[in-house]
Amino acid sequence: MMKNRLRKVAQVASFGLLAAGSALSGQAAYAQDKPAVPTSCEPDSRATPAIRELRRTFIDAKINALTFHSIDSIFNTVPVKAGGQAVPLRSSQHPLDFAYKYKGELVPAQDALERTFTNALIILKDGKIVHETYRNFTGLQTRFLSMSTAKSITSILVGAALADGHIKSVDEQIVAYVPELKNTAFDGATIRDLLLMRSGADREDNYQPDSASDAARLREEIMVLNCRRSVDEALLAKRADKPGKTFRYSTLNTNILGWVLENATGKPINEYMSERLWRPLGAEADGFFLTDGPPSRGRATNGMGFNAVARDYARLGQMMLDEGRVGSRQIIPADWVRASTIPTYPEPVAQGQDQGYQYQWWTLVNSNAYMAIGLQGQFIYVDPDTRTVVVKLSYFPISNNEAYRESEAFFRAISSWNP
Repeated sequence: MMKNRLRKVAQVASFGLLAAGSALSGQAAYAQDKPAVPTSCEPDSRATPAIRELRRTFIDAKINALTFHSIDSIFNTVPVKAGGQAVPLRSSQHPLDFAYKYKGELVPAQDALERTFTNALIILKDGKIVHETYRNFTGLQTRFLSMSTAKSITSILVGAALADGHIKSVDEQIVAYVPELKNTAFDGATIRDLLLMRSGADREDNYQPDSASDAARLREEIMVLNCRRSVDEALLAKRADKPGKTFRYSTLNTNILGWVLENATGKPINEYMSERLWRPLGAEADGFFLTDGPPSRGRATNGMGFNAVARDYARLGQMMLDEGRVGSRQIIPADWVRASTIPTYPEPVAQGQDQGYQYQWWTLVNSNAYMAIGLQGQFIYVDPDTRTVVVKLSYFPISNNEAYRESEAFFRAISSWNP
């Protein structure tokens, strides 16, 4: 049990698409002989005008309560296969008979479901489901989009690849595995730099770029037309400062980590995830990634595009709580769980926030809890001190910061709840 964990850790083992941001707006080019970006852009022929419009608007508040669990009817996908038998989850349903404080108000916990735009909620205490709710015509078999929760899954896979010997060290440079990035802004950055969102590239996520900007054009070509790969942005990004120096949250960093994993393991990331994580985890249902193109040329968008049933996200959180174990089987090293979730940089990660950041996981100030967080309210919350896991799959309006803050207050209260 990871109680009273130190806030330091020794070194271990040694919607890019949706969020096309400032890839073209940097200060100075890193090199003059950067690789050329493909100029051809042949749209996905299966995407009719109606589907293209859904791809443009699926995050909109008027429809995202539906679209966030209907991704395979809007985008191309690739499966992450489950095994033949799921690891059972014990369950004893309890009402949400507690309250939490938010902005000086005592709020009944049941009210949080509507106040924070909830599609599904699962609470586990010491490995047992104590509450499970599905709303808006969702249920046990519904596959929910995780948004940037997929970043934390990518981090787990990096830990698996290290344990398997596919990756030698997180201090290796990215170009050792992706030579296509030589002479780009990512040349010189290590795997650790990207895990920490400190690549040095002048690229940060921007979810609402100006419609006339290069970022908006890239989003259209990658996300809507599926005629460019999400990692093409890496060939356009410029250098801002030295790798390892500055925190800049960027889905592109995680997409490149997926590229590293595919080259290191010799397998598409969905196949490696099935073999190394999803089957050993005892997942009860296949998951899937949305892709940035049709089967002939698209790749899994590992930075924001994974989908699964809610109980399998709960299994993932429980595995992290149990330091990488499922039953008697060690899925990923316990050292990697600690390295991924105990911050080595000061908390919070930026002024005015109450969260830190480690290897694609968010940490909480004044708490040993940590979270996988996805855009518009997708969460896997893990509190080692109270043996609590919370999965919350939501449909926040874009940029609704109040819903994020209230959800965090709700989670902290859940940690203290003894049903």
